[in-house]
Amino acid sequence: MSDPSEEATPEVFSPSAVIAIVLVSVFAFAAFVTLMAYAPDLRRDFVCRPNVYSKCAVGFAGLEALVRQQDAPTLISRTTLPKGAREGLLIVTPEPGRSADAASLGFAGPVLVVLPKWETVPDPGRPTWGRKAGLLDPAAEMPRKGLAPYVLARRSGVARHALAGAVGSPFENAFLFTGPVDSLQTASVQGWLPVLTDETGGAVMSVAKNADVYLLADPDLLNTQGLADLDTLATATRIVQTLRRGEGPVMFDVSLDGYRIERNALKLMLAPPFLAVTLCLAAAAALAGLQALARFGPARRPGRVFALGKEALADNSAQLIRLARREARMAPPYAALTRAAAARAVAAPRELAGEDLTAFLDRLGAQRGTDRRLADLALEADRVRDRKGLTEVAQRLYRWRLEMTRERR
Repeated sequence: MSDPSEEATPEVFSPSAVIAIVLVSVFAFAAFVTLMAYAPDLRRDFVCRPNVYSKCAVGFAGLEALVRQQDAPTLISRTTLPKGAREGLLIVTPEPGRSADAASLGFAGPVLVVLPKWETVPDPGRPTWGRKAGLLDPAAEMPRKGLAPYVLARRSGVARHALAGAVGSPFENAFLFTGPVDSLQTASVQGWLPVLTDETGGAVMSVAKNADVYLLADPDLLNTQGLADLDTLATATRIVQTLRRGEGPVMFDVSLDGYRIERNALKLMLAPPFLAVTLCLAAAAALAGLQALARFGPARRPGRVFALGKEALADNSAQLIRLARREARMAPPYAALTRAAAARAVAAPRELAGEDLTAFLDRLGAQRGTDRRLADLALEADRVRDRKGLTEVAQRLYRWRLEMTRERR
């Protein structure tokens, strides 16, 4: 009978399952990092708020669709605009309690700032809808930063209104009619000039004296609930067309409403030109993982701490000579070794030695057409003072020996 202990233990995971788990994990991690990097760009909040993303009654998604249907280019801006741009129209819709500083956006063309008016609460049955919870408190909830001091006034009740264009404004001699507006809101802005006024002379729209910035006090003239009436829709179209400069786009800013796109390190890693570096790092990590899974070649055996053999002895001797700074003194002995090797190779008479042997080899070298004389090379070897000189003399002696022994033709 076979020993039960010798039976093969079943594998918990098959190799294919392990590979699949690793690949899925790598893909999930890469997707998580990518989504985390671009999360600010993909973030949208479609609850009922007074911005262009909102499709509820107080939102401005209907105005953006209206402008697009009139063949005018539209743009939802989430960052600072290029400096010096003057064409088009920038519509800023600051939410309650947020900044209305349109100057920080960098646009040099006409800017229309639309004040909020209504306080809303979410509709439990429809997440993108909202319900009116009353008018905003002018003292606590209206945006103030970036605007001159202003005082709000509200008409009571629901009524249709006729707006008259002020003298010297783009709407001079124009009359704009609205549909039913609940609690028409006007604003008296310190140092600004009226552009559109209601029947009582209240400024529904004002303009700064030294800047092309307009303030629309009542958002019901442009938001979705106002556009449901044809008269208000015509008034909204007239306002946008009159304020728009040239053929530039109508831009809706949402950066002041909390949707601003910010640069981050992860996003830079996934965008050119840094994407190439990220891909190289990912490839290096993949190769490291592959090497950990399966070795590319045989394991390299570690060498001895103290090597043995003639090569190790020669290396150690060279290191000792270098530490002692005795390289220059090796030139004369090397010249003597070269002379002895050449004498053996050409079968020089054994009784010759020293200068006599050198003179014999020089006469033989002259017959064989060598470029240099051994006597001159020996004199150069005696004058060596550094490692560079040693190397040069050794190379000349080596070439001379090759020529004398006919090792190089």
